[in-house]
Amino acid sequence: MSREIIAILRGVRPEEAVDMAEALIAAGITKIEVPLNSPNPFVSIERMVKAAHGRAEIGAGTVLAVEDVARLAEIGAQLVVSPDAHAPVITATKAAGMLSYPGIMTPTEAFTALRAGADGLKLFPAFKLGLDGFKALSAVLPSGTKCYAVGGVGPENFADWMAAGISGFGIGTGIYKAGASVDAVAENAARIVAAYDAVNI
Repeated sequence: MSREIIAILRGVRPEEAVDMAEALIAAGITKIEVPLNSPNPFVSIERMVKAAHGRAEIGAGTVLAVEDVARLAEIGAQLVVSPDAHAPVITATKAAGMLSYPGIMTPTEAFTALRAGADGLKLFPAFKLGLDGFKALSAVLPSGTKCYAVGGVGPENFADWMAAGISGFGIGTGIYKAGASVDAVAENAARIVAAYDAVNI
């Protein structure tokens, strides 16, 4: 099954990137982002894309510039995640054939992102918007809009967010922290997947 979980590997290094990706894929997480404020992120992403051989959708987070979108397309990335709803980045991402997940907090940002062609909306930081805020926002979004909670979400509140209608989750430090071992990441990923599956039967 394809789980709506995006693993955020902020701080991952090129020399460990492939091992981390393999651990995540083995656990059942097939959406992976490397934020561009990580060490040599394009190198990590390119190595992961080649190693995955289509088994996962791999791309970048914290994408703020159209120039970065073009570089991601060149190395075969499949998804672009941003902290904001910058229309030029979204349209460039879609023109390059990649998936676009911009960050939003308000209806204005949400509709700006959707009009630019976003595939899904990243609610960030989700813990600030909260369940009530998301319910109010989702009431005005087009039916079928994919929304991902990022920031302050994890196994302890997956069920609450799913009950509110969230599509999926972006998980950062709950899966990976800079310096973590592959075994620790594999263990975290297995725990996240088990919790996700428990509320998606």
